[in-house]
Amino acid sequence: MSDGARFTGKVAVVTGAASGIGRATVRAFATQGATVVAADRSPDVHDSVAGLPHSLAVTLDAGEEADVERLVETACERFGGIDIFYANAGISGGTAGILDASAELWAEVLRVNLIGPALAIKHAAPRIVERGGGAILCTASVAGLRSGAGGTPYSASKAGVISLVQTAAQQLATSGVRVNAICPGLIETGMTQRAFDYAREQGKEEKLGQLNPLRRAGRPEEIAEVALFLASDAASYINGQAIAVDGGLSSSHPVVRQAFGKPAF
Repeated sequence: MSDGARFTGKVAVVTGAASGIGRATVRAFATQGATVVAADRSPDVHDSVAGLPHSLAVTLDAGEEADVERLVETACERFGGIDIFYANAGISGGTAGILDASAELWAEVLRVNLIGPALAIKHAAPRIVERGGGAILCTASVAGLRSGAGGTPYSASKAGVISLVQTAAQQLATSGVRVNAICPGLIETGMTQRAFDYAREQGKEEKLGQLNPLRRAGRPEEIAEVALFLASDAASYINGQAIAVDGGLSSSHPVVRQAFGKPAF
């Protein structure tokens, strides 16, 4: 099989697929030969599979168990099973701090961002086992690694996702199902679009991503490429890990960073 068809015969389900990372990953899996099921609560998810063969769009709430169970069963009934599930759906919850975030905000962010991936693992893992094994991916964030990259509920939810994949990888030992998390840095998505639009309006686009060593923001397609790698046989010995894809942002503690070639002090 050529590298250009490495997922031929595989069925991949992606949530949060109406835009950004989810849409890019759906298109990337399809390009590599996979049958794809794209899911999102936005009807724009149908645009994500437009023109793709062997594909299906499903509208759902990724934090509702009945919806997640229906998604898994629909994929199995329509395409015969699931090999890959990417729990990518998430919400930002805004920038409320620890003293400002309401209990209702905490509950909603955790419901979508953490309980959602837990439900995906709960319902998808047994069906992936039926296919002889495969991969589950979850979108965490650099905000889940340390402070400074998101609001308090969001950051805590993403730290929970990292713990979730570690725990799930252990509990699924010998099942043939690998579970990993991707921790994106600043990526242009529906969630971050307002910040990108504002920077462009102010003529300050070059400042986006300035805190990481690459001095730029990332693209959804760059996260999609990591998702494809982690879902592939090339990553067969990677399990229970949180992979940062952030231009190097999380490699450093906060510092006053100097330009290359200039003294630090």
